[in-house]
Amino acid sequence: MTITQASAGGLPADRDSAPDTGADDAHHHGKDGIAKLALGAIGIVFGDIGTSPIYAFRETFAGHHKLALDPVHIMGVVSLMFWSMMIVVSLKYVTIIMRADNKGEGGSLALLALVNGRTKNKRWSRGIILLGVFATALFYGDSMITPAVSVLSAVEGLAVVSPGLGALVMPIAMTIIIALFWIQRSGTARVGLFFGPIMIVYFGVIATLGVLSIVKTPEILWAFSPHYAVEFFALDPLRAFLALGSVVLAVTGAEALYADMGHFGRNPIRVSWLFVVLPALMMNYMGQGALLSRLGQPALESPFYELASDNLQLPLVILATMAAVIASQAVISGAFSVTQQAIQLGFMPRLRIEHTSAATVGQIYIPLVNWLLLTMVLLLVIFFRTSSNLTSAYGIAVTGAMFIDTCLLSVVLFRLWNWPVYYAVPLLAVFFLVDGAYFSANLTKVPAGGWFPLLVGFIIFTILTTWSKGRQLMIDRMREGAMPIKIFIQSAATSATRVPGTAVFMTSSPEGVPHALLHNLKHNKVLHERIILLTIKIADVPYVSEGHRCMIEDLGAGFHRMVLKYGFIEEPDVPVALANVHRCGADFRMIDTSFFLSRQTLLPSSRPGMMIWREKLFSWMLRNAESAMEFFRLPTNRVVELGSQLEI
Repeated sequence: MTITQASAGGLPADRDSAPDTGADDAHHHGKDGIAKLALGAIGIVFGDIGTSPIYAFRETFAGHHKLALDPVHIMGVVSLMFWSMMIVVSLKYVTIIMRADNKGEGGSLALLALVNGRTKNKRWSRGIILLGVFATALFYGDSMITPAVSVLSAVEGLAVVSPGLGALVMPIAMTIIIALFWIQRSGTARVGLFFGPIMIVYFGVIATLGVLSIVKTPEILWAFSPHYAVEFFALDPLRAFLALGSVVLAVTGAEALYADMGHFGRNPIRVSWLFVVLPALMMNYMGQGALLSRLGQPALESPFYELASDNLQLPLVILATMAAVIASQAVISGAFSVTQQAIQLGFMPRLRIEHTSAATVGQIYIPLVNWLLLTMVLLLVIFFRTSSNLTSAYGIAVTGAMFIDTCLLSVVLFRLWNWPVYYAVPLLAVFFLVDGAYFSANLTKVPAGGWFPLLVGFIIFTILTTWSKGRQLMIDRMREGAMPIKIFIQSAATSATRVPGTAVFMTSSPEGVPHALLHNLKHNKVLHERIILLTIKIADVPYVSEGHRCMIEDLGAGFHRMVLKYGFIEEPDVPVALANVHRCGADFRMIDTSFFLSRQTLLPSSRPGMMIWREKLFSWMLRNAESAMEFFRLPTNRVVELGSQLEI
């Protein structure tokens, strides 16, 4: 399997892994002050992990594997949460993995493109790609569960304020979720301006409530010592292991720090985490631990809301609901971004992508993804009904993605950074031990709901790998009968009638003669004066500079081979790129240019390649893919599509 890109006519071109792509350095974060970027990061990046206190501590004691409310268990859980944040978030993600940026971009696919571009061993390369693709598939499960569990857990605070309001929880939660997905089509740029201040207030409030509780029971501060986590495992090893399945809820959203690095830069995210988010979270968790130590069972229904006095609980519910919406918005936007990257890297068919902001490149909206996510989120809320039930499904996706990130990190340490064994092995051993323990503990919750993200993950993994494999088979089949371009030019240039204008034949491979060109000559018996054989290539970097965008080769007799390079988060715009080309004869004028696309009709066959059911799945995706004309922004009145049949 290779990382490929769908070019016009639908076929992917080989991934471009050349290191010299002239990629610009991400987003030039230096133009904005670190304080401004840190505020933005607090509003966007930390919503998921920031809303974890609403349910994580409660679930550890009142979830599927209940714990006694005694000092050993309370101190042990608080200690486990603190050291989980330090090892998983502060050390693994903030300190180490965020250094593995792909020209400023982070996330599983960005890391996959970086690692795959530097790995020459094909056997290892295939395994790395499969790991990265499965991490991406798990992310979609996470993006379905996060809005459901975040909004539902926040709105459940109404039942704490007044038990009579419990019947309103489901309708209100579903209304909020529907409204959240409905506004995606109009963009969230304006609403996003308020995210930072709202989350600052939220973190300030939960920290203050935690401190007020700690003051009443200051001995909870001893939980900073790892001694209590070790004692928990020593005295009650089975329950301590099972508790990890809920403790990990405290670090859900850690991978968002890495995935959103391209928007804010690593330093603003580090500053936000170390000086705002981490202290606020720990004060709140310790405050909840202190509350349970004092009140015991009566506070267990919702220790997060019980930290507030009766007259402040309703405002806290409103604030927590706003934070939950922000957390949900972050994963929805993340799903759009990941989908765009997957399309560019050749793991998904082309989908309609709409821009919701003329000023911000990253503000995109993908209708199909949006409505599928909404449908799945509503089904989750209806099926699981409570946030407690949903948390059983939550941990699998998160811990699975974290474990895969550690696998990819091991490749980075040894292959890219060339760390000495005596540094890398102990560090990786700690990460694999922690991630493995969390993942194993969550596997015990598969019957109670953990099956959902695994099922979603395997379905999406099948779709992504089927598309990638099918595209590669199509390339191979078309190359089998491809005529060498030099032979074609020699025979056609002298025999065919030439007509004025420019013809752009878009092709997946910078070799051989495009099928559309052969069909055009066969049926129309003419050739244009200038013929461009155009291939779109996606590099292993997020951006390609304009100076490295276009490569041109003069083939003679009016034929030119052109390759346009784009980064994996850029959106190809062929007319704009051609307008900037001034070394291929006369400047391009769209009124004199025709674009010829090839559309393949697949015929499933018994030839080696894929199983018949996967061939049919691939054929269905190909038929329903977005038109190459719209995807590459070609002028609608200048496009000619020529069809052909192909067996795979």
